[in-house]
Amino acid sequence: MEIRMDGRVAVITGASTGLGLAMAREFVASGASVAMLARRQDVLDAAASEIRGLAAQGARVAAIACDVSKPEPIAGAWERIAAEFGTVDILVNNAGVSAARPFESSSDADWQADLDLKLFAAIRLTRLALPGMRARRWGRIVNVLNTGAKAPAANSTPTSVSRAAGLALTKALAQENAPHGVLVNAMLVGLIESDQWRRRHAADAGDGGDYAQFLAGMAKGRVPLGRVGEAAEFARLACFLCSDAGSFVTGTAINVDGGMCPVP
Repeated sequence: MEIRMDGRVAVITGASTGLGLAMAREFVASGASVAMLARRQDVLDAAASEIRGLAAQGARVAAIACDVSKPEPIAGAWERIAAEFGTVDILVNNAGVSAARPFESSSDADWQADLDLKLFAAIRLTRLALPGMRARRWGRIVNVLNTGAKAPAANSTPTSVSRAAGLALTKALAQENAPHGVLVNAMLVGLIESDQWRRRHAADAGDGGDYAQFLAGMAKGRVPLGRVGEAAEFARLACFLCSDAGSFVTGTAINVDGGMCPVP
């Protein structure tokens, strides 16, 4: 089955690298126009330039620098999106970084920063996207969380708590908006290869060590499929959920983790 998104307009946050870029690439290749949001304009421009060659006829790609942890940049970015694309059919709340540490090590500022980036950014962007989606009786919202939203491990705050709040937000929005044709789902990230893992490997190993072996070690004993996932695999599921093909899926939280066993 070929998934098509022709004529749709998608907004993806955290879109300059990793999972966000993979989703932007998949959406554009499937016919959607994409507004890519992230903090650094130079990195965004390079990413957008890379995927413009994949765009179907009539599809457009916009690179908009925006710190989604703050309300003012979100409002400004949304004005630009409205001016360039008119309507938004799909919103993917993907922005976020790992902020896992022992509870005693997290200050109020740490908690607030994590909630601003991972929860309030999704709330503010959804508030802007919903009226148009409901008016047209078609919309897709995907909140990218991680498996800690369902099964938090020790030393995982504040990330696991903000992600759990994102899961509750997903469920509530799905119930409220299903009668209006707007479907809301969550995708929960397990061990999937990304720039974040490359940075962790570099920090642990410096210039030495084999990255492939590092990933294999991460998966060993935890992922029944025996490997770390690929960003493209994650992106293909996002494409399904955000297309007409996913028309009877809402209010769900799908683990994309290769059957990963929870951390004890």
